[in-house]
Amino acid sequence: MTDVVVTGAGVLCATAPDTEAFARALRAGASGIGARAVDGAHSELRPRLSADLAGFDLRTVVADADQPLRRSALRIAGRSPLSVQASVTVALEAWGRAGLPGAAVPGDRIGLVVAGHNLGGRYAEEVRPRYTTSPVHLPARYPLQFMDTDHVGTVSQLLGITGEGYTVGGASASGNVAIINAARLVETGAVDLCLVVGALTDLSDMERQAFYNLGAMAGTRGRPPQASSRPFDADREGFVPGQGAACLVLESAASARARAAEVWARLAGYALRLDGNGLADPSLDGEAEVMARAIRHAGLTPDRIDYVNAHGTGSALGDEVELTALRTVFGSGPGQPWVNSTKGLVGHCLCAAGVVEAVASLLQMRDGFVHPNANLARPLDAGVRLVGERAQSASIGHAMSNGFGFGGFSTSVVFGAPDRG
Repeated sequence: MTDVVVTGAGVLCATAPDTEAFARALRAGASGIGARAVDGAHSELRPRLSADLAGFDLRTVVADADQPLRRSALRIAGRSPLSVQASVTVALEAWGRAGLPGAAVPGDRIGLVVAGHNLGGRYAEEVRPRYTTSPVHLPARYPLQFMDTDHVGTVSQLLGITGEGYTVGGASASGNVAIINAARLVETGAVDLCLVVGALTDLSDMERQAFYNLGAMAGTRGRPPQASSRPFDADREGFVPGQGAACLVLESAASARARAAEVWARLAGYALRLDGNGLADPSLDGEAEVMARAIRHAGLTPDRIDYVNAHGTGSALGDEVELTALRTVFGSGPGQPWVNSTKGLVGHCLCAAGVVEAVASLLQMRDGFVHPNANLARPLDAGVRLVGERAQSASIGHAMSNGFGFGGFSTSVVFGAPDRG
């Protein structure tokens, strides 16, 4: 099989507008979680916490992009919903960081996989009053914009991508599902490189309330908003949603060499399985198995994994199950990998989470640190090497990133430091 490497990345979240700012925010343990304003008409809604993008403006965030592409982005996506504009933003950053503007890579040798489904709930909620008032006021492009495939169409038009492309969904595991599908396209030679876009899930008020009613989403319990997301802490109360998007460029090692592209990391291994479960409860066997399979696929043994970016949402059952699965795979003695959860800082980016957290993993590998676990005052399990509330220096040769989703989706991916020889 063809070796797959990462040659570019882009990210946009509540703590950072790009990858370098994200690296600084991770090291500092900066939190993007705050209280949401709720108008009088929805004052009864309970979920008031979120890690939202602040003051997002497409014209501003793409200011440093290749100028012809910047002009095209504003023309093509200037009136698109927030979620699509976020996909454009991270795709442009990753495209630029991969050295692709002006590169002689034919469009039909480039693929595009978008992670996400049910992405535009809030956009539909915003449009509905116009339709209720007068159906003729429904935007003419709404039939395109309410479909998740609008991300594929818009990004492919902007970047001239004419190879294979599609959306994939796996609930909160969607990001890893997309990484795995993109890797397979490159491995089989269907494309030479493939963009993986973790698309921003823009939740409607109804969707937020539904997660809260399910018991999955955090309230406040009288805490300051930034103290409400507590992965792996005994006082956790659920996840805090985060608005975020990210992009990776996966490329065959041969293609990267041919165009002298900088390699960020190798995609060393991966695994995906269903648990045969249509509910929200996690599977210990499923989580342990995908981690073990991903390690074997990478040709490694568990002791070679230096760091795990855990799924860690702050849920009552999910965190306990994941920690038990980690102990099952890595044991409880010396030599365990560092473990943290990026969701404690940027919220749970839902369908984009896996790609956002892959970028976080790559930045920590590159810069030699592991970011803090936010609000970890009373760790659930002393047998797992959880990072404390301060960043730690770390040499990371191999990093694992987990993604688990409602409906029995279990995934794990393994990145390796780039070969410098």
